[in-house]
Amino acid sequence: MKRSGIILGTVCLALCLGLTTQASAAGKTFLTLASGSPGGAYYPLGGGMSVVLQKTVEGFRCAAESTGASVENCRLVGNGDSDMGMVMGSVGYNATEGKAPFEKKYDLVSLFQMYPAPEHIVTTAQSKIKTIADLKGKKVSIDVPGSGCSTMAKAILEEAGFNLDKDLTIANLSQTESVQALKDGVVDAVFFNFAYPGSAVMDLAATRDIVLVPVDPKLADKVIKKYPYYVKIVIPGKTYAKVDKDVLCLGDSNLMIANKKMPDDVAYKIVKAIYTNVKEGKYALINVHPIAAQLTPQNAVNSPLPLHPGAVKYFKEIGALK
Repeated sequence: MKRSGIILGTVCLALCLGLTTQASAAGKTFLTLASGSPGGAYYPLGGGMSVVLQKTVEGFRCAAESTGASVENCRLVGNGDSDMGMVMGSVGYNATEGKAPFEKKYDLVSLFQMYPAPEHIVTTAQSKIKTIADLKGKKVSIDVPGSGCSTMAKAILEEAGFNLDKDLTIANLSQTESVQALKDGVVDAVFFNFAYPGSAVMDLAATRDIVLVPVDPKLADKVIKKYPYYVKIVIPGKTYAKVDKDVLCLGDSNLMIANKKMPDDVAYKIVKAIYTNVKEGKYALINVHPIAAQLTPQNAVNSPLPLHPGAVKYFKEIGALK
């Protein structure tokens, strides 16, 4: 089997030699989990999840492996070289549709959404901007060209009726540059895309009275109809200083995917083990990475890909799905 990167967890690769994924031997089920590169959230979280599965599910053996993340993980899981993988929702959706950068359609489903990545639209109280419509005639940074953030920002602005060449001044600044530009008044608003709470927004909130601009629900529905891989996300009030109310956003998601061929009982046991070990227990994921706090049933079922039947069974049991 093709493997890449550093193997995490406590399973030796020797156990897997000669075995296909989801293989069983002497009552054991061997699983592989494709995570991401060191430095990101996928890498430690994937390692923590592999330990949870191995230590808390009888008969499971699981190895997490470092990979190039979303695109590579879709191919690994789609081709049967990994049992599950961490991917951005938009990338997973394109993989199931056979859209670029994928050369064919992959039979992928979601075990759960791990955590959302909302598109933050940030301004200051001084700007008087309260709605997306108020951005007309303003200077707005949407991140660097080709980034997921800039792509989503353009989708939101265009569906809101803006002519990007005439109705506002677009700046393609990095996150760090955007923070400083907003502080200095060089731009009036900035778009960021990351899980909350984002350090860039916290930096701004430490020295400025920030405003998070919400997306109107009708606009959100319009964008999702055209771009079905985006999801509605609510940033809870008090996530950032002086932002007391919940803010509706559009965003991407971070999913744990599996191949449609994964047996229902295996998928069920995986999902149950993860969600019963998020904040409690010896192997609690919250102790591995703080982003695990967002592994809630409510986030889990908010996926741009269909949920695996085994996952559906678990989430129905706990009342997250009807």
